[in-house]
Amino acid sequence: MSTWEVRMGRPVVRFEIGCRDRKKTQAFYGSLFDWDIEDAGGAALISTASGRGIDGHITSLGHEPHNYVSIYVEVDNLDTDLARATALGAKPVVGPVPIAQGRFAWIADPEGTVLGLLEPKKPA
Repeated sequence: MSTWEVRMGRPVVRFEIGCRDRKKTQAFYGSLFDWDIEDAGGAALISTASGRGIDGHITSLGHEPHNYVSIYVEVDNLDTDLARATALGAKPVVGPVPIAQGRFAWIADPEGTVLGLLEPKKPA
């Protein structure tokens, strides 16, 4: 059996584009890729409108880092996976942070690349 058949894996579930000027960035990506982009408070939600792939959001943090692209990997237990990542040489960068969809954190891998971990909200 291949690895694909044995493991369930952890999917990449979201992407984030950081910027200084959210409106300008929304206009650029919306026009370039014909994405549907909708304001949602402090961020703008991106629907790629393709029926494939993942959706994302655009945000302006108001501080460094200003310009970045990040992916979010879904995890079952954020605290457990943060501890595991740290044991493997990662460094916590942000979080855990509660959000409407659950909780997220950013880690820097041993080379310094930042990525997000997302624990979805559990059904009530």
